Formats: sequence, structure tokens, C-alpha cells
Amino acid sequence: MTTAVPKVDPATIASTHGSEPIGGDTDPRVEALVHDLIGRVADKWTMLVLELLEEKGTLRFTQIARLIGSISQKMLTQTLRQMERDGLVIRTVHPVVPPKVEYRLTDLGRSLGSAFCGVWIWAEKNLDAVEGARRAFVKASAGEPAAC
Repeated sequence: MTTAVPKVDPATIASTHGSEPIGGDTDPRVEALVHDLIGRVADKWTMLVLELLEEKGTLRFTQIARLIGSISQKMLTQTLRQMERDGLVIRTVHPVVPPKVEYRLTDLGRSLGSAFCGVWIWAEKNLDAVEGARRAFVKASAGEPAAC
């Protein structure tokens, strides 16, 4: 069972934490970048592409699509373009027919993947506890009337 992660508006967070933005006197540009990157990396496709390129190295577009499996060509194109825009991947077009396009992680992309590696470690360590909490929640809310 998958639980959707709600989109969080930074203004809402700031209003619930007083007038101070998260991070106190953090440079607003840094705060904006963090929010942007968390939104992008929290996207499952970016995480999967980061992991795949870290594990396999340079890959062609078709190889990435095949190895991920359930991603549409449009979504993979959008994901890779955003990653390229953010400096996470390098796109290399080889002048052959048919065109050969390859993607590889930049140092920046590798460092972001490493930074979010902690999430995977946390998930591995806490899988049973989270699944137990989800089962308990479903059981407890089974007898409740639906919220309006």
C-alpha cells in the first residue's frame, strides 16, 4: 500500500512556525533551493534515475527506460531534462543515425544521491515499524465514519 505525500506550501509551514522561515536566518535563496530540490528528489522518478545512474554509470535513454520499467517516455524525458537543468546529469548526443543519447551523473548528482542515501538506510532500518504503524492505523480507522 502506498501513501501519497502531500505537497507542502512553504508559506503554510512558515505561518505555523511563526513569521520565521524554517532555518531562521537562512539565506532565502538557499531555502528556495532546498524546497525545490526536496520536491524534485522526493519525486520517485528522480530518485530512481539517480540510483540507477549511480549503480550502472553512463546509460542510453532507452536503457534507463527499460531498467526503470514503468515510466512513460514523456515522464522520463521531463525527469532527465530537469536533472540536466539542475546540473545533476550530463546529456551527450552522439552524431550517429539513429541518434545515440547518453546520460551520466555529474559530481553534483552523485553528491545529491549520497545525501539522500540516508533516507534509504532509514527506510531499511524502520520498514517493519512503519508497516506496523500503517496496519494499526488502518485497523483503528476501519470502524470510523468517513471524514467530511
